[in-house]
Formats: sequence, C-alpha cells, structure tokens
Amino acid sequence: MPKLLDTIQIESAPNPTAAVIWMHGLGASGDDFAGLYPELNLQGCPAIRFIFPHAPQIPVTINGGYVMPAWYDILGTELGAGAVRKEDDAGIRKSQANIEALIANEVERGIKPEHIVLAGFSQGCAMALHTGLRHKARLAGIMALSGYLPLAGTLQAEASEANKATPIFMAHGTQDPVVVLDRAEASHEQLQALGYSVDWHTYPMPHSVHPREVVDISAFLRRVFG
Repeated sequence: MPKLLDTIQIESAPNPTAAVIWMHGLGASGDDFAGLYPELNLQGCPAIRFIFPHAPQIPVTINGGYVMPAWYDILGTELGAGAVRKEDDAGIRKSQANIEALIANEVERGIKPEHIVLAGFSQGCAMALHTGLRHKARLAGIMALSGYLPLAGTLQAEASEANKATPIFMAHGTQDPVVVLDRAEASHEQLQALGYSVDWHTYPMPHSVHPREVVDISAFLRRVFG
C-alpha cells in the first residue's frame, strides 16, 4: 500500500461512522474544500469524518512543466466533448492507488465502505469518478463537481459490479471555461449509457461552486447517509 497522502480531517461529531474523501482541483490543496464544510447542512446525518487530501507535487505539461499539486499530468488544452485526447494513464492510476489507500485506512478505522463517499472538484472530480466506479466494495456515493470522466474508454471493462448502482451526484457550471460544459455532458451521457444513475445538475457559474450547489450537496449527503 502506498504511503498515505497528507490530509486535513474534520469530524462533524465524535466517533464518526461515515466518511467523505474530497479531492481538490489542479494547483489547489485540501484547504479549498475544508473551508466549505461549515456551510453544509448535515442535519439527520450520522457523525462524518471529512478527509481533504493534498495531491502530490508534480510537473504539469499544460503549465510549462511547472511543479504544482496535481492528481495527474494534463498533457493538452483540449477539454471539448469530441476531441481526441492523450491522457496521463500512469498518473491517474497512481492517484487511484493513493485514494484507495485512504479508503482502506478508513475501513481500518472502523468505517464500512458503504458509508464512504468519494467527492472531488475538477481534477479531483475525475479521480472520484475513476476510483469510485472501479472500487471493489460498494461505496455510499460519488460526488463529481465541475469535472469529467477520465480514461473513459477503459471504464466498461474495469468497472466494479459493486458500484453499478451507487448514487452519483454530478454538477457543472454552464459558463465553465476550464472544463467546458459539453465535456461534462458527454461524461454524464456515457455514464447513463453504461447504466449508472446520475443526479445531474447545472448552475449559472464558471469553474467554481454555486451557493445552490452547496444546498444540493448537503441534500445528497443527507440522502446517502440518512
């Protein structure tokens, strides 16, 4: 098992029986969404441990090789729906192993996989979808914010039967200039075509989080943990 990533951890109450592992976007850190936690209405939920990992520091091709926190390398600028694109397969799978290690650590701490949500924004969204849909034990849910499905061509062969019915919350900004809306919509449509149930939302925002989205995230967490 890889060495555990550094994380920020917040517990909604003592002795948590559920967990949310929430990955940040490119160039950010776990602090990004740790700051969102106080805005979540978790009434009716069990005690939850929120885990905000920090991505490794790696060179990012799209940014001239500059070293920054990233879950995988971004090799090109085209994030349109129909483009032929080269993806960092090795980097994505390395981060998948790191996230799997965080899940395993929570299970060792007494939280069942079916009480764990994987969440992420942008690159973190890509990792939540990639890892969650391949995880061998059933998860409580997947929250996919302002991102897309990476390595989409391999999902059908690699998908875990355990997570075929796992609830997926997918949200995107209609004015997103970073991951364009049609790329996210294409991911949504592929997931639906493969039989996944996706709770799809759009908001009038760029590459960010909308206040109404926070309300919907709270409702999703209450539903899957309720």
